[in-house]
Amino acid sequence: MRVLICPDKFAGTLSAPEVARAVADGWSAPGDVLVQRPLADGGPGFVEVLAAALDGRRIPVETVDPLGRPARGEILLAAGVAYVESAQACGLHLLTPEERDPRTTTSYGLGLLIAAAVESGAAEVVVGLGGSAVNDAGAGMLAALGAAPLDVAGYALPYGGAALSGAVSLGGVPQLRQVRLVAATDVDNPLTGLHGASNVFGPQKGASREDVLLLDAALEHFAGVLEQAFDLKDLALQPGGGAAGGIGAALIALGGRVTSGINLVTNLIGLDAELDAADLVITGEGSFDHQSLRGKVVAGIAAGARDRGLPCVVLAGRNETGQREAAAAGVTETHTLVEHFGNVETALAEPARGLRELATRLAGQWSRQAGA
Repeated sequence: MRVLICPDKFAGTLSAPEVARAVADGWSAPGDVLVQRPLADGGPGFVEVLAAALDGRRIPVETVDPLGRPARGEILLAAGVAYVESAQACGLHLLTPEERDPRTTTSYGLGLLIAAAVESGAAEVVVGLGGSAVNDAGAGMLAALGAAPLDVAGYALPYGGAALSGAVSLGGVPQLRQVRLVAATDVDNPLTGLHGASNVFGPQKGASREDVLLLDAALEHFAGVLEQAFDLKDLALQPGGGAAGGIGAALIALGGRVTSGINLVTNLIGLDAELDAADLVITGEGSFDHQSLRGKVVAGIAAGARDRGLPCVVLAGRNETGQREAAAAGVTETHTLVEHFGNVETALAEPARGLRELATRLAGQWSRQAGA
């Protein structure tokens, strides 16, 4: 039996490669062939997953976190394309719960990563978007690239989304040297409105209801500034513009195109061929919820398995989807660490052990079925 193991990360506990390794370690049917293909959809782990599959060079970069503190990032350079992960500089995981405040957090560090990618000589820069702590519509990123948002007096604005209500212009032209930009994300939310960056993702970044209203209005105003600066229309309505706190909209304003992160990753690592050869597919992520079925890793893998008539098993920390909804997406079974251990605390403390134990149980179940 050929088992394809292709999970996303378990946010806050295990990277995607660690999840795949734990499942493989627990699989107790020695005659089976296990293929590990950890995945990412543009969020945390994007560069690590691609680096494991591509013949490229990882270049360390000194950058800053969402509060402007020194941080370490990297770019992956492969075949003339530079891959950059926004979460390395803007990630929610870089802040403690007490530090999360999307009114003041900045995407400046991502701008430093993109600048390094431009200087590397790449013809194209692919920016993985997801898991961010920011809600500044890429204003910090633009500042790092030489186009800081300015107020009516011509002074650079403070960092953060809240200050954007005072923006009137940009203080320069982004230094990109004709490099093509690609925003890799599986979030199709627009920049503003009920389904926009502030309303949908602001609360998980620390925004109160009052903050959400303030930020949405500030991003709406800043969208107008970007439209004027880059001769655009309807920027706030573009699908994907709300990705990573509105960084997607800034990349669109810079001429970037939006592409599916999971499709990009699966194409680069040759996942379609692995799906064609598989007998069973195992995927998963930390929280299997309704967003998981809207273009995330699990949704893409389950759809690919369904199209091939393959069983698809989801392993997750917790499950917040309905059985019918998951089945319609192509999911055959779902197993969670919370159910396995009986409590959240152990699931968070020992996810690798839980995944190994679940895999052992699944090996007995599915290998017997294959043998029968």
